[in-house]
Amino acid sequence: MNWGPLHPPPPPPPSRPPTLVTFIGDRGEFIQLVTKGAALELVTAGFYRFWLATDIRRHLWSNTIVDGDAAEYTGRGKELLIGFLFAMAILVPIYLAYFLVSVEAERYSAFASIPLILAFYAFGQFAIYRARRYRLTRTVWRGVRFWMDGSGWAYAWRAVLWGFAVLLTLGLAWPWREAALERYKMRHSWYGDLRGDFVGKPWEFFKRAWGYWVAVPFALILFPLFPFVYAWFKAAEWRWWLSGIRFGGVRLESKLPTSAFTSLYWKVIGWYMLASVALSIYVAICTAITASNSGGLHPSVAPELSKNIPLLIMTVIVYFALILSLNVVVRVYLSRDLWARVLQFVQVQNIEAMANVAAKGELATALGEGFADGLDVAGF
Repeated sequence: MNWGPLHPPPPPPPSRPPTLVTFIGDRGEFIQLVTKGAALELVTAGFYRFWLATDIRRHLWSNTIVDGDAAEYTGRGKELLIGFLFAMAILVPIYLAYFLVSVEAERYSAFASIPLILAFYAFGQFAIYRARRYRLTRTVWRGVRFWMDGSGWAYAWRAVLWGFAVLLTLGLAWPWREAALERYKMRHSWYGDLRGDFVGKPWEFFKRAWGYWVAVPFALILFPLFPFVYAWFKAAEWRWWLSGIRFGGVRLESKLPTSAFTSLYWKVIGWYMLASVALSIYVAICTAITASNSGGLHPSVAPELSKNIPLLIMTVIVYFALILSLNVVVRVYLSRDLWARVLQFVQVQNIEAMANVAAKGELATALGEGFADGLDVAGF
């Protein structure tokens, strides 16, 4: 028997429009935060940076709104300090052994220290992976924690092998390196029980960015071109990377324009140049005043000026003030403003797939972040 339904089937529910990501952080509040943090870094010989890094991440995370809810960053500066001290207890003997072995080895061969350099590069990649693992486990959204498994050493050796490929191809293999490493990281990243993935195609990145490789030699010769080329390349990389991120059925899309970062980099360069000119003028004025009190500007006075304690103190003070102000500039433009600029063009598709996620995963230690900080490969 054949029969038809009495009523036609209901139409499928309309697809939900993409969810926008918004950043609501106050710029003035952030400037005050990093200015105070930079001053405390100066007073504490740099040790306050662990608390400052935590405050910066908490500001960025808590002001990032996805579908009406803000993210949380639960890391603590004390964790980073302890992780750094443990890392230093391991790294300092390695640094010392590397120095002694390299000095002795160079007597026999100019390339004898290359294996040690490769080992440090691999260790740095291990630190990058573990630091990301720490930051991810301190990121919470709607009460569910992100987390990460996988092996930091497996990631490190992949990075080393892809590094050789990049060198052999003069940088052209970079998109394939980035895709392979990001795929490994994302496939070991989780939001509760929702597994991550990365589907960005390296060929798509190459098609967008191949012109930048061609322009780099010319940009290095003609410096005013370099900030443009670098800013365009980073914008293309961010757009490609964000559009490849997946968590289950949830996917990101980025419409970041090519020129999104150009003004940010030029503002940083402008502040650097302005600060350098101000430092030069200040030192010249202090030197002229000191020289006039010592009998005038002539060659016989120059050796005395280099030993003049008040002049040295004034120079050191203004130098530290310069470093402090430039740290503030970099954090404002290349952390806060860059973050806001990126999020302005991000959309989240199928956000409802995160509605019924079960909490899962454990906290990671801050040792990886300590290694990353000690090797100067930490991110924000």
